[in-house]
Amino acid sequence: MRREWMVGIMAGALLATGCVSNSKYQEAVAEAESMREELVKVREQRIALEQQVRALKELNAKYSSEANAARDELQRLEHSRDKERGRMEGKTSELEEKIRTLSAQNRNLRQELQDVRRHNETLKSMVARYQKELKDRTQMPLVPPQGGSPALSGVAPAVGMVNVNKVSASDLVLLLGVNQEEADRIVNNRPYRVKGELVAKNVLTKDAFDKIKERITVSQ
Repeated sequence: MRREWMVGIMAGALLATGCVSNSKYQEAVAEAESMREELVKVREQRIALEQQVRALKELNAKYSSEANAARDELQRLEHSRDKERGRMEGKTSELEEKIRTLSAQNRNLRQELQDVRRHNETLKSMVARYQKELKDRTQMPLVPPQGGSPALSGVAPAVGMVNVNKVSASDLVLLLGVNQEEADRIVNNRPYRVKGELVAKNVLTKDAFDKIKERITVSQ
């Protein structure tokens, strides 16, 4: 604006002094008008550029805010991931410890099972032996050979009879067929002078006594 104003003044001064022709004046005016229009365009371009700069700044601020939010969310997710990973590692360690404990328990149970099986085999062997001995005793004569003695400890002079004052509780179970509780009562209430004391002392019921009375003795 200042430039075209100065051009106009110069052109008017030259025209007034007669130093330039009218055509030169018109050219100067036209040039001034062209420069004015160009200046307007430049100003418009400057305003458009300033608007673009403001828009870019706003976009930059928006993207920066979104980037910060995304970074915060990423940090939160990483923290949550690390926390979950730690929890899972702890859970895994706990499960591994339980597996080791269960494995040890299983080994112990297998060992106990093997021990029980061996014990059962031993018991079966003992039962078979006692049953054979009982069968042999029942088949032996009631009077021992002259000068002889009872074959087993706890057997009265009448071979095949079980002395309830001497044999163990386990032998009573195997030889007489009584249960463990009855055998324990027989042992705990010794001695017996006559067989009937088994009923008199409430050691056996009358029915239980009747089942074994022919196969027992109380002789000392």
